[in-house]
Amino acid sequence: MLNKLFATQKRDTDAKSAKLSLDPDNIPHHVAIIMDGNGRWAKRRDLPRSAGHKAGADTLKKIVAAAGEIGVKVLTVYAFSTENWKRPDEEVSYIMNLMYTYLEKNFLDLKKNNVCLHFIGDRSRLSDKLQRVFKKAEEDMAGNTGLVLNVAVNYGGRMEITQAVQNIAREAAAGKIAVEDITEDLVGSYLYTAPENDVDLLIRPGADTRISNYLLWQAAYAEFWFTPLCWPDFTKETLIEAITSFQARERRFGGLK
Repeated sequence: MLNKLFATQKRDTDAKSAKLSLDPDNIPHHVAIIMDGNGRWAKRRDLPRSAGHKAGADTLKKIVAAAGEIGVKVLTVYAFSTENWKRPDEEVSYIMNLMYTYLEKNFLDLKKNNVCLHFIGDRSRLSDKLQRVFKKAEEDMAGNTGLVLNVAVNYGGRMEITQAVQNIAREAAAGKIAVEDITEDLVGSYLYTAPENDVDLLIRPGADTRISNYLLWQAAYAEFWFTPLCWPDFTKETLIEAITSFQARERRFGGLK
């Protein structure tokens, strides 16, 4: 028991020391995370995949708090992709119910911590119940001025860009937009994440080194950071490690320094 207590105290001390070592003037404004590895985490422990998703939801709660404390302004997390519908119906149903439960349990904490919550993606395929609870949570936290938390549900980068182009085409066909007015800024204004589009740091746990159709436009000049840790094992210390790596890089955006 004492060993466990001392280990916890050491982790807390290490986290505080690491946070102090971060350059407060170079905290990534917008951090995106692909919350990957829940199923693998569960399999390694001979647990059902649902246990991994539950553990992943618990991790998200901790990382939202940590990101706000460190000074991140926008956090966008990949919760469910347009391709995840290919998974077994039982698993999909569990994930959808888990989102509802997560909001129910953490709503007051999110609101108290001044989080501004957005759900990004195509909601039309979600249940009416989930659409209603998403809408209500967004409305209730709309006036908050702290961390902006974007949760990507039924989201795909290609779909997002396609929908943006379709909406611009409709406006152009109606004579509301001239072709020469279509710029990168205009396209960006039609994305789910507008006006906070540009991602500074994209993190993927779970050992895979790809971005899986996530924030394709927004990640144009993002710094990437991969870790073999599965998402349920991701901690505040891991986030600090990723930001430390970010701060050691020289971002040139195609130019020279």
